[in-house]
Amino acid sequence: MKLDFDLFVIGAGSGGIATARRAAEYGAKVGIAEFDRLGGTCVNRGCVPKKLMVYASHFPDLFEDAQGYGWSPVKSSLDWEKMITVVNNEVTRLNGIYQKMLDNSKVELLHGYAKFVDAHTLLVGDGSGGLRQHQVTADKVLIAVGGHPIKPNILGIEHAITSDDIFHLKEQPQRMVILGGGYIGTEFACILNGMGTEVTQVIRGEKILRGFDEDLRTEVQQGMINHGVQILNKIQLIAIDKTTEGVKVILSKDDKAKEETIVTDAVTLAAVGRKPNTHNLGLENTKVKLHDGAVVVDKYSRTTEENIYAVGDCTNKINLTPVAINEGRAFADTVFGGKSRTMSYENVPSAVFSTPEAATVGMTEAEAREQYGDAVKIYRSRFRPMYYTLAGKDEKTMMKLVVDQKTDKVLGAHMVGDYAAEIIQGVAIAVKMGATKANFDATVGIHPTSAEEFVTMR
Repeated sequence: MKLDFDLFVIGAGSGGIATARRAAEYGAKVGIAEFDRLGGTCVNRGCVPKKLMVYASHFPDLFEDAQGYGWSPVKSSLDWEKMITVVNNEVTRLNGIYQKMLDNSKVELLHGYAKFVDAHTLLVGDGSGGLRQHQVTADKVLIAVGGHPIKPNILGIEHAITSDDIFHLKEQPQRMVILGGGYIGTEFACILNGMGTEVTQVIRGEKILRGFDEDLRTEVQQGMINHGVQILNKIQLIAIDKTTEGVKVILSKDDKAKEETIVTDAVTLAAVGRKPNTHNLGLENTKVKLHDGAVVVDKYSRTTEENIYAVGDCTNKINLTPVAINEGRAFADTVFGGKSRTMSYENVPSAVFSTPEAATVGMTEAEAREQYGDAVKIYRSRFRPMYYTLAGKDEKTMMKLVVDQKTDKVLGAHMVGDYAAEIIQGVAIAVKMGATKANFDATVGIHPTSAEEFVTMR
């Protein structure tokens, strides 16, 4: 029997679209199913609109800094509705670009939910199971359905919004309680604070950004506090209650301590993690296995069903857009291009677009010491960048290298400060190539810049 497609992709996010287009370049007949807008979380509810809002949140500081350089004071106010509108207009524009890219690649887009009937057969439709279902068959199937934000299971959680909803608020919240200390909660705390919202971030641990280097965590958290974000640590969230005064968030330091209440506006941002979108895919009709809701795959992104593959957040490896894209292209190169390759998860750089900004690549100091013990040497620098001297601000930048003294190899690089993501992207190339501290030292710095500190630390 002739199949409809050589490859059928479930999910038109960054990973799914990148895979579909690459496979089509090799001559494969490709179809892709998506029930929502093209681009997935990154384009519609994540990286892109969030970064635009990060830019918007920086202008008050820039207006203030300009006075130190001789510019007259600026009186300006934020038109929240206009900002949200232009951000979402850009998202709409990008959706059109993704559609053109699929059209140019001759990838057939099917609107709707896709569900497995068996390993080679899927139903695509409105999810009702009724007559509006379209059956397709494919030799290979790629699951690229991403993930979704979750809310903690507490009383009154229905009064909380998630990170997806922040991009569609009609009015700017004057007060906001953010639940969670991961990078999503941290970024939105800084965005809203920069725009003038009174922000309280509630975390269970002592510090934000669990899993990042300790010096980075400390520096970002203190920087946020200096900028006006109130961070409540070692807190248990008990309940949320909507009243005429606003939304009451009931907290406790521990189970025995007296409860405390924070009154915020009619919104409370829950940013306590994400889960793979693997429900209702009909995976029970295949041999695909899940672990804690994530699709189990091998190094070639192949599932436990021979012809079915998965990439991106639904596999819960490293949940970053460039990782999903690389995984997908590696799969297409291997299966359709005859160029066998796998995704390397070692030394993947990442950034937190907080204020101050943070970026990292390679091992944290704790990870390095666990593996290399006393052979680890730390090079650290903390200074006030030149920009802030005339602005009269005591903003600090922190840079750190983690080095194995036995081989002189740089195991990790971490930075907190302006343009951290831009700087670490270049440093990541060196770390990925196995550069030594001697290689860093032999590199001539660009003066005067903050980035030169990475090649002058002693």
